Amino acid sequence: MTYCLALTVDAGLVFASDSRTNAGADQVSTYGKMHTFERPGERVFVLLTAGNLATTQAVLGRLRRDIEDGAAHSLYTVRDMAGAAEYLGRINREEQEKHGEALTRAGFTAEATFILGGQLRQQAPELFLIYPQGNFITTSAQTRYLQIGESKYGKPILDRIITRDTPLGDAARCALVSIDSTMRSNVTVGPPLEVIVYERDRLHFEHYLCLEADDPYLADLKAAWDDNIRRAFRDLPRFDWESAGAPVPVRHDPSR
Repeated sequence: MTYCLALTVDAGLVFASDSRTNAGADQVSTYGKMHTFERPGERVFVLLTAGNLATTQAVLGRLRRDIEDGAAHSLYTVRDMAGAAEYLGRINREEQEKHGEALTRAGFTAEATFILGGQLRQQAPELFLIYPQGNFITTSAQTRYLQIGESKYGKPILDRIITRDTPLGDAARCALVSIDSTMRSNVTVGPPLEVIVYERDRLHFEHYLCLEADDPYLADLKAAWDDNIRRAFRDLPRFDWESAGAPVPVRHDPSR
């Protein structure tokens, strides 16, 4: 399993991913799920991947070959981010169709899901989630993030913190807390963690982190989050019966 997310705020974009692809009693595998495509000053893209590893690697290979071969359709020729999402969706669908029938007979799926984000010159930064079927969605004013993989554990912090005016540093910390919360509850998500912080209109990447399990910053972040969660819990309002200092009698309901 995996967990990847991307956030959009007024100041730019944040991308974060774990690197675990398989977890069990005798096997833990790690592969990077964050990939960048950059033509400085013109366009930048970040691709986050989840699903069948062979499919995601085949899609990445197609994207790179199209760029290297100067193909008519590539990430370097699309006219906008929506066009890039449509192009990626088509390639994803084609690669799944190559081996989908054989994999289905073997009890596996060829499906892969992607988050694509970035910016083209003189256009706004955007994020898209591309489904295995090739269609896609983007963010909204109410939901300023996209997730793929094991998303449920890391969602609450995003809902509470991320708004359009959240600073990029806070957005990046929120993304890491979201992944840490997922790792605490699901062993199939694990380090190293990758983070890219993209500042709006820069059109090149400057801020990248790769955090191993023993990274001092990650350890400090986890400890601070745990301490503050416990402190916030201890500060929750008390029940009336706690303040009075006397136990409340339990009444038996004979109808039950």
